[in-house]
Amino acid sequence: MSSLQINEVAPRDGLQIETEFVPTADKIGLIDALSATGLARIEATSFVSPKAIPQLRDAAEVVTGIQRRPGVGITVLVPNVKGAERALACSVDEINLVMSASDSHGVANLRMTPQQSLEQFAAIIDTVRAHPQGRDVFINASLSTSFGCPFEGEVPEAQVLDLVEQQLTLGVQGVSLCDTTGMANPAQVARLCEAVLERFPEVPFTLHFHNTRGMGLANAMAAWQAGIVRFDASLGGLGGCPYAPGATGNVCTEDLVHMFEEMGVSTGVDLDALLDVSARLPPLIGHETPGQVVKAGKADRRYPMPTR
Repeated sequence: MSSLQINEVAPRDGLQIETEFVPTADKIGLIDALSATGLARIEATSFVSPKAIPQLRDAAEVVTGIQRRPGVGITVLVPNVKGAERALACSVDEINLVMSASDSHGVANLRMTPQQSLEQFAAIIDTVRAHPQGRDVFINASLSTSFGCPFEGEVPEAQVLDLVEQQLTLGVQGVSLCDTTGMANPAQVARLCEAVLERFPEVPFTLHFHNTRGMGLANAMAAWQAGIVRFDASLGGLGGCPYAPGATGNVCTEDLVHMFEEMGVSTGVDLDALLDVSARLPPLIGHETPGQVVKAGKADRRYPMPTR
């Protein structure tokens, strides 16, 4: 099976819910350090209204200030046409659109139903493709609440598949299936991953898990066993949707990389370098992070025998 591709989302998904603003220079330093670890992509920020997410009000300064490394894609979240235009002016590699699979979460998070989001997707995609800087930009779409909605509960698989098909018809090239509030379980993950890969075998799917109920790594394992090779993860396990009740942090990047590397599955990531970056997070954000490997060390860590 192909080696994995890890998309680091801490600079956007992780920092967006922090109470204290992380200075622009520190964000740039964090992304530069992450890009040296072998990650496939880094979601650097979101070109959203500063009133909506004030923690990311420096989006343009961050993207234009970071060091670009060959082989490391820089992706940004784009909520609307204006955001797309701002992102394109910064020469990003990928834009990530976002919508919900459920009406309730869509209205709570975006003030739009899924169908209204799709209409906006069409306008954004037209804007990107018409822009001189947008012809080679990869367009990904994140489908929130793919595994369950905190307001409605179960989201039918057929509904997810239909929305994916509509996204692709509009010109979306890749799709992220998101477990927004950590409601997924491994059996459910396996079923949905098998279904989307069977129906859309040429589409690069990314899985985005939260560890809200402690099943993040187990769900990632189930997705990989079903054939998924692209995963979102957040350094230190930071993050969560500010408009989804109970949405605690994302699957921790270093824990995910450690699990797969211990299994002999290549991630392309230098885990030691990643752990060094993770250890710098608490002073940066002012609190501890939920990641485990950075605290316990890798599984090959050895201790001296106790003295009597």
